[in-house]
Amino acid sequence: MASKDRYRFESKIHVYRATKRMTQQELADLVGVSRQTIMQLERNRYNPSMLLAYSIAKVFDVTIEDLFDFSEVEK
Repeated sequence: MASKDRYRFESKIHVYRATKRMTQQELADLVGVSRQTIMQLERNRYNPSMLLAYSIAKVFDVTIEDLFDFSEVEK
């Protein structure tokens, strides 16, 4: 089983949101979550479900890979 500390996750939601001049609340309303969830995603403090990641990617017409960076941490 992989440790969560073994992987790094970075969200670029704030970048896409800024280009569309969209508030956290507007995005939250579009994907059916709270503004706090969007805030936590943008701060990399919450890992979204695949369905939520897909929903957010669809709003911005990008892929999940465009929206999030995943990498393995080297030890």
